[in-house]
Amino acid sequence: MPSAPVILSGTPGSFARNVFHERHPKLIQQVLDALPYEPTGRAAIEDLLSESTDGVLHPLSTSAHDHQQWLEWGEALFGRPWGEAPFLWAESYFYRRLLEATGYFRPGTWQGIDPFAPFKDAELAGPAVDAELAALGDLPSDFTDKRAATLLSSALWGNRADLSFQIAAEAGGSIASDLVADDSESLWAELERAEGGRVCIIADNAGRELLPDLVLVDHLLASGLAAQVVVYVKPQPYYVSDATMADVLATVERLRTATTAAAATIGERLWRAMNSGALVIRTHPFFCAPLPFHDMPADLRAEFTGAAMTILKGDLNYRRLVGDQLWPPATSFTETAGHFPSPVAALRTLKSDVIVGVDADTVARLDSTGTPWRTDGRHAVIQVHPRP
Repeated sequence: MPSAPVILSGTPGSFARNVFHERHPKLIQQVLDALPYEPTGRAAIEDLLSESTDGVLHPLSTSAHDHQQWLEWGEALFGRPWGEAPFLWAESYFYRRLLEATGYFRPGTWQGIDPFAPFKDAELAGPAVDAELAALGDLPSDFTDKRAATLLSSALWGNRADLSFQIAAEAGGSIASDLVADDSESLWAELERAEGGRVCIIADNAGRELLPDLVLVDHLLASGLAAQVVVYVKPQPYYVSDATMADVLATVERLRTATTAAAATIGERLWRAMNSGALVIRTHPFFCAPLPFHDMPADLRAEFTGAAMTILKGDLNYRRLVGDQLWPPATSFTETAGHFPSPVAALRTLKSDVIVGVDADTVARLDSTGTPWRTDGRHAVIQVHPRP
């Protein structure tokens, strides 16, 4: 596998430094405003913010269940400034420390309380979701190529403003031009070649992103492209809105109870699929580890081996797949993702500096706009490493 510089958390002027010094302070304030933590909890959360912006890395308390694991993962990092740590590692550790500060793992009244639940719940209950559920009624009822393309596009773009299940209708318009790498034909060809197999999906965010993911899952099962779909979620709250099992259940229920017949039908099919084992929800501690997928443990690697395809959703999974490194954009996606134990597809809107598999002309065009196209969420990729 080729190499490239690892992205660090504190490089002056970098996107990563902006996350710690601008985004995280806003996030911490939102968390403090959303839930009535007692004074000791609030102080612990505020201390984490101070440490992560201007201090040095401290290990978890020795009473934490994963204290030893993080000591191993953070060997040679503790005692150094947060900005000297790799971005992927430091960001993961920030969220683990936030759970520690809120008492998520400790016995007591706050144990098991998702600090991000108010944000997730509000989004799932919001009027934008009502509009998207209603839009499902406008899709072709049979399993046509148009329906498939629309659902794939919706799963790709997630909660991008003013988009819903009609977005594929803009083919050739702004959405098409914002797709800087498009292997969608290869994705469908690979699924058709292995028709009736097992498809794995590594989920990203809850709410308006998980909703189209599950509608795509329904399409794969109902069309026969997959005999089984295994959706992997986080074992605990992570990265603000990452999906957990509770989020999957809430989203399926939102579909089942929709007033739109098309949405309710999809919700009922998903419910039955979970009952029958055609749809399986799984998790693994590694999904909250500060490591690339190249380092996944043998038991998790074995779960993906033999899958017809694994679809990775979102920016974080992309960073973990190809490596959170400053690759030349023309670096081959296959070179960086070929280590994965099954054919793999990445559906990702660009929200960080990492990018591979984009040709030089496209990069030159995007660079000439003077916009932060790698991080502003206005561009996306569908990239596939198929079976040899």
